[in-house]
Order: sequence, then structure tokens, then C-alpha cells
Amino acid sequence: SEMCIRAYALAEPLSPHAAAELEGVAIDPDALSLLDTDRPLVVEGAGGLMVPVTEDVFIIDLIARFGLPVVLVARSTLGTINHTLLSLEALRARGLAVAGVVLNGPPNPGNRAAIERFGKVRVLAEIPTLPRLDAETVAEAAALIPSFDSVFP
Repeated sequence: SEMCIRAYALAEPLSPHAAAELEGVAIDPDALSLLDTDRPLVVEGAGGLMVPVTEDVFIIDLIARFGLPVVLVARSTLGTINHTLLSLEALRARGLAVAGVVLNGPPNPGNRAAIERFGKVRVLAEIPTLPRLDAETVAEAAALIPSFDSVFP
């Protein structure tokens, strides 16, 4: 098993800049780095592309710095077409690779079709709201996600 070392661990469920400010922590974006591994690596953002990490660094800036392909996770419900298309536009404006979208929440075929059509993107999976969070429901949801090799051949 590989070890992941966190540069910062903030307690409050807020944007990184707000949580750091509350806790008296100064985030140095240059201290953030990726684990060196030959295995697939998943890096999760904190709340969205335009969430501030510091006064002048946003999550999308870190994505660009690390050069990672993006799997955009979006809600499936009302408002998702606009939100998802704006996010895709922001990613593409910076020349960032978009691997696809995962929709989270009650399946909505109309929203899925609109995102694929107007966003010119593949919806990789639809993950419904889980009735409870345990090993069984997480395994069922994981089975809905395509394999790494099918997304990144």
C-alpha cells in the first residue's frame, strides 16, 4: 500500500481559503504536490473549479498546474445543465483535458442527454443518491463507474 502525505488538514467543511483563515493557517500552493506513483491516481478537488485555495489560487489553477485530466462530478438535478456547461467551458478555456462527467443524484435522462449534446462530453456514470453509506452501497455505486482503462485507453 502507498502512503499519501497531506500538506494541510483543515477541520472546517469550508473552502480551503476560508477554513485556513479560521484556523490561522497560511496555505502555500507550492507545498502541494502529487504522490509519485505508477498506479492510477485520483485527486479530488475541494468543492468546485472556482473555489479559492488562497487569495489568488483556485482549484482550477491546481488542476492546470498538475496537468491532470478531469472527471467533472455534477449534480443530476435542476440547474446542472448550466453549472456543468459553465464548468466545461472554464476547463476548456484553459486547455485542460476533460475525461468525462459523472452525474450524482437521481437519474435524469434529459439532463444527461443535454450535457452530452451541448457539452460535447461523455457522461461516464450516473451515481444515484445512496440510501445509506456503507460497504455494500459504495460497492454497488462503484460498479456503475467504468474501468480506468476504458476511460484512459
